[in-house]
This record gives sequence, structure tokens and C-alpha cells, in this order.
Amino acid sequence: MSLWIALVATAVGCYLLKFAGMAAPRRLLDDPALQRFATAVPVALLAALIAVQALQGERQALDWDTARMGGLGAAVFALVLRAPFLAVIVVAAAATAGLRALGL
Repeated sequence: MSLWIALVATAVGCYLLKFAGMAAPRRLLDDPALQRFATAVPVALLAALIAVQALQGERQALDWDTARMGGLGAAVFALVLRAPFLAVIVVAAAATAGLRALGL
């Protein structure tokens, strides 16, 4: 039963958060500081997600995985070269698979 309570509470909270964004006055949304914040937050969250996933090890401990870091480095290199997103994913996967095949 507590799972359903948590599910309903999360759904209501998400709805209220969406509603708050829709009901916010225009002068608040036009504030330059809020616009900079709204631009920076997704980048910071994505960077944090990438860092956690790249260094994830056993039982939520951070662990260095050379093959995974090599794939991440290859993805960054492909991004610097302005490769399309699909190409970045393929390059990262190929680099990781290649390093794993080499035993790293």
C-alpha cells in the first residue's frame, strides 16, 4: 500500500510543479537571472549523471573503469569534432568495446 501512496504523491507533486511553471507570471519568467539558471541547470544535471554513470562500480561505490573512461574520452573527442549525436554514441561504444576486448 505504501508504494501506491508514494506513486500518487509523486504524480501529484509532478503535476503541481508543472502547474506552477504554467501559472508563473511573465515578469518572473523574463528575469535574466532566472533564464541563466534555467539554461545552466540541465547542463549541470547531465554532467552529474554522466559522472556518476561513468564511475559507477559495485554497490554504488565509485570505481575507475579504464574501458568506460576511454569510451567517455572518445565521446568527448567526437563532440569536439562536432560529430552528430548518433556518431558520438557509436564512437563511444566502439571505443569501450575495443578497450574491453584488449582486456582493459
